[in-house]
Amino acid sequence: MALILDTGPLYASLDRSDDDHVRCRDLIANASERLLIPGPVLVEIDYLIQRSLNPGVLVALLRDIEDGAYELVQPTAADHGRIAQLCDRYADSDIGYVDAAVLSIVERLNEPKLATLDHRHFGVLRPRHVDALHLLPD
Repeated sequence: MALILDTGPLYASLDRSDDDHVRCRDLIANASERLLIPGPVLVEIDYLIQRSLNPGVLVALLRDIEDGAYELVQPTAADHGRIAQLCDRYADSDIGYVDAAVLSIVERLNEPKLATLDHRHFGVLRPRHVDALHLLPD
């Protein structure tokens, strides 16, 4: 089992001024399983950090990845087929590449839960492996 991190909780855990900082930091700090960051999420995190925080925050996150605190999970070729299906199926719901990539990785790893603050999108998406994802933090 692993905890897959969408952009929202990871960013909130890094930004002390974020309204969700404490609960997201606690979720990540208290996780007893591997912490996985989908590759596309890291790109979004980079953008948000460069826009709003000190670049040292990105450096610290990258060092945490290097030290094994987080594992990066890249979409596979098969994931890209699923991503295309999801982007097509949910085109009217503003589902983009990153959300579709996160869901495809969640499905591939057979995870029933996802750390996300994006209930609007992930509440609409229907994964193949469970009726609905358990979205954390509660």
